[in-house]
Amino acid sequence: MDHMDLQTANQYRLGFKRFNPFMVWLWRLGFRRCVNCWPRPGGRVMVVTHTGRKSGARYRTPLNYTIVDGEIYCMAGFGRQADWYRNLLAHPELEVWLPDSWWSGLAEDISQDSGRLPLFRRLILDTGVVGPLFGIDARKMSDEAFDRALAGSRLVCIHRTQRLAGRGGPGDLAWVWLPVIALLALVYAILRFWQ
Repeated sequence: MDHMDLQTANQYRLGFKRFNPFMVWLWRLGFRRCVNCWPRPGGRVMVVTHTGRKSGARYRTPLNYTIVDGEIYCMAGFGRQADWYRNLLAHPELEVWLPDSWWSGLAEDISQDSGRLPLFRRLILDTGVVGPLFGIDARKMSDEAFDRALAGSRLVCIHRTQRLAGRGGPGDLAWVWLPVIALLALVYAILRFWQ
């Protein structure tokens, strides 16, 4: 975001980069609805699976999002330097993990579209505390100030193409809870027996 000094922006970017794997693990362990249970402060969160532009490897990135008229919108708040954004430019085919579904889709950069400002506003409102953290008040800023504040940000529209199901999607590691609970129950029973 252009209005923030470079050092602060880099600190935020590093913080998000360190926190992202934890968010992905929450989704994989079956907590996707919990992550989104209080969207006003926490924002609406999805996970995007994208292909590395150089490596060809698959990556998962949690992102804030909004849905307008059935389309999913997200933004690269740090602009063109975001790896996931550059990956989507090279390989627009992706997968999206929403709190209630899993989709394949195609990403499209619409940062220059004339109708971007209302979408950006809705998206910033759906990020919870992230917008205010960056000094952006989507409710009070004029269009000109809002547009200036987001000048370096990129707006991405994700067109859903097919609903997915099966293995490899959100909650793919939720099965670990059964053995963990069984093990805890066994330990509890043993401890109770020896008392």
